[in-house]
Amino acid sequence: MVEGCLFCRIVGREIPADEVFRTEDMLVFRDISPVAPVHLLVIPLVHHDSLNQLEDGELAGKLLLAAAEAARRENLLTSGYRVVVNTGRDAGQSVGHFHAHVLGGRALEWPPG
Repeated sequence: MVEGCLFCRIVGREIPADEVFRTEDMLVFRDISPVAPVHLLVIPLVHHDSLNQLEDGELAGKLLLAAAEAARRENLLTSGYRVVVNTGRDAGQSVGHFHAHVLGGRALEWPPG
């Protein structure tokens, strides 16, 4: 846990979140400011600032598979979904704890930026 990290506080249940599921490695919860009908966040329980610091390939794989499981639980497998990882300020990373967005529930446009 990193002091002052919003997502670490959510992991520690100091701040409530609408949890979809939790494993021994990660947490999936609903974004409080959704940009799509389904907008979930997938985060590791152990703090990593961003993708740049996530050096554990096994954990990275588990996070990606958790995104797919979250999409399955939200019935997005047929219609489709997007997984987004923003790394750094210019990319739009707003919380300094690695997280992946799972977006779906409507047609998503491309390019996103």
